Amino acid sequence: MRYDVFGVGNALVDIQARVSDNWVAETGFEKGIMTLVDDGQQNSVLSRLSGISLNRCAGGSAANTVMGVADFGGKAAYAGKVASDEAGEFFIRDMRKMGVTIEVAAAGTGQTGTCAVLITEDAQRTMLTNLGVSATLTEEDINEEELKRATYVYVEGYLLTNPGQRAAAYKAMNAAKMFGCKVALTASDPFLCNMCRDEIWALLEGPVDLFFCNEEEAKSLTGRTDPIECAAELHRHAQNVAMTLGANGSILMHEGTAIPIEGVSVDAVDSTGAGDMYAGALLYGITNGMSWKQAGHLASHAAARIVGQLGARLQNRFTPKEIAALMK
Repeated sequence: MRYDVFGVGNALVDIQARVSDNWVAETGFEKGIMTLVDDGQQNSVLSRLSGISLNRCAGGSAANTVMGVADFGGKAAYAGKVASDEAGEFFIRDMRKMGVTIEVAAAGTGQTGTCAVLITEDAQRTMLTNLGVSATLTEEDINEEELKRATYVYVEGYLLTNPGQRAAAYKAMNAAKMFGCKVALTASDPFLCNMCRDEIWALLEGPVDLFFCNEEEAKSLTGRTDPIECAAELHRHAQNVAMTLGANGSILMHEGTAIPIEGVSVDAVDSTGAGDMYAGALLYGITNGMSWKQAGHLASHAAARIVGQLGARLQNRFTPKEIAALMK
């Protein structure tokens, strides 16, 4: 079977809960950002959430993106590491339920990674991430026979921070080039862009065919403040760029041309996974016969739909008629 996208990333079970500002303050973690936490800290937060209505799904940035591809009817596969525990079984079951191919050996010890997403009334998300065994992903977990069937191999930038995961990411990108697949990379976080700036620039000039980032990540990488200048500077190094601008839409850079994509007005509920869904919809579009502009329209509308609901999965899927209307 051919895949539109083969994703590689941190396999995490996302656990979303609506809480008050006071609830977040009492955790002692900074509101509105992602913080890495250890097993004890995460278990403490999760036990405090008992009794609160929770939404659970297979997550992690690249997993959300390949699930987005599958949501539109695309073919997707994924490589990530889970443990032999209930959360790991849930992760694999949730991915396969959407038709995503996932064939990675479970770790014998440890616990599956989780991300507690604490959503406050202002739609801000405070993310507490416990990587668990997802951090033990290595190049041995990259199945080249599966990967070579993909049009795009999508790599999560977060993997660059850990030697074993970094080796897995490079194996995936190098194999993609060897087999004639395209490579997409997501910047993941402004902090990561600061930490791995030279490496990211080298990747953009090397194997990466399509670079996903948001405005803050682009500013962090380029040192520029104007979004148009940021996109142009990135495009001087990267063949294709998809830069999201929040409520202001996005800019696609393709074949030397800037393609502005309008934002879609929405009452924000939860921004979790909006960028991941944007990437999933864009990748679905460009691997299924859409022009870059058409795919950008679909991605903008898909991201807005995610922002207007709780959680990173489309609760209200796009109908073929809606997709056709966006392609006009």
